[in-house]
Formats: sequence, structure tokens, C-alpha cells
Amino acid sequence: MFTGLVQTIGVIEQRDHDRLRIYCPDLIAQIAIGDSVAVNGVCLTATHLSSTGFTADVSPETLGRTNFGDRRLKYVNLETALAVGDKIGGHFVSGHIDGMGKLSDYALVGNSWELGFEANPEVARYIVFKGSIAINGISLTVSYCNESGTNFRVAVIPHTYENTTLKNLDIGNSVHLEGDLLGKYVEKFLRVANNTELPQPKSVITPEFLMEHGWG
Repeated sequence: MFTGLVQTIGVIEQRDHDRLRIYCPDLIAQIAIGDSVAVNGVCLTATHLSSTGFTADVSPETLGRTNFGDRRLKYVNLETALAVGDKIGGHFVSGHIDGMGKLSDYALVGNSWELGFEANPEVARYIVFKGSIAINGISLTVSYCNESGTNFRVAVIPHTYENTTLKNLDIGNSVHLEGDLLGKYVEKFLRVANNTELPQPKSVITPEFLMEHGWG
């Protein structure tokens, strides 16, 4: 589990068909073999360490659902896994992306940036106005979206823009998108509730229950 607060930018030093070697000397002291690391929002496991970085295995499934196979990709956002007692300044991010998107436009507004994105339908369903979205592992708030969520915008403060890979994006570049976990659970509950062929949960919350417990 992660929070979407990027700790540093790493550099892909080597890319094979089944592994990535990432240069991150200022973060390596916080990583042990077997640890989970969010790499551009994708949860990978550190399988080898050096004094300046780590290596992570990448499965065909991961390669097929991410842009790690794109050799133009050089810089990646990095975040180590959330530990018990850590502050949660962003939102809960699983590291399992829902789909891909791409940068459609950007503009400097005042001292901040507004970035527009197009999202694939599989993730667009979870994008709502003022909701949370992880873009390449960065926790951001949706400042606008169309009804379907396939087009949305985020406002980015200077600190976030300068300390993440957002500043390296060009129009048309692909990004990893992960919707808010809350939206996925709500969707599941509604799907179960509307499917008469599935066993329905028996709610214990009734008007009588609320009255009995002082909510009337």
C-alpha cells in the first residue's frame, strides 16, 4: 500500500524483457530485498540491490498493462511502501493500476500547472469531480472531468510539478492511472445489490435500529 506522495525520481538504467534496473541513490537506504516499491505507480518487488539502486522483475502481465516496455521512458516516480504509523498525506494507492491515459494539454495558470488527460474506459469509470486519482503514482485531485471520466484535469502545485516526472511529460505521452479504492468498493456493492442471482447481504441497519441506538 502507498500514499501517492513521491519520494524521489529514479532513472531506468537498464531494461530487459523481464526486469528493470533503477538508479536511485538517495532512496536505496530505505529499500531491502523483497520490499515493494511503487515505480510510476506500479507496485514492483526489489529483487536485487546495489549501492545506487535496485532491480525489479517485471512479468509479461505487467509489461502488457504498463508503458515500461517503451524505451523512451527514462524517469520514474518512486515511493516505498507505507509503514504502520506513517502519515497519509495523499490517499490510499494500491500500486495496481486500472488503465492507461495520456496527456492531452497543459497550461501554466498563476504559479501552478493545469494538466488535461484522456483516460481509457476501464479507469474513467472511477474518475469523479474532486475525487482522488493516482497519475504515475502521484496522488492528485480531479479539478474537472466530463460525465464519463474519459477527459479530466488536475491542478498541480509547483512543488509537485518540479519534484515528479510530470515536468517531463509531452503531449500524447502515456501515463499509468489508478482510481480511488473507495470507488471500486462502492461499484462492487452496487453490482451485488442489483444482481438478484447473487446472495444479498442482510442489513441490520433499520429505522428501528437507529431509534434504539439514539439516532432518532
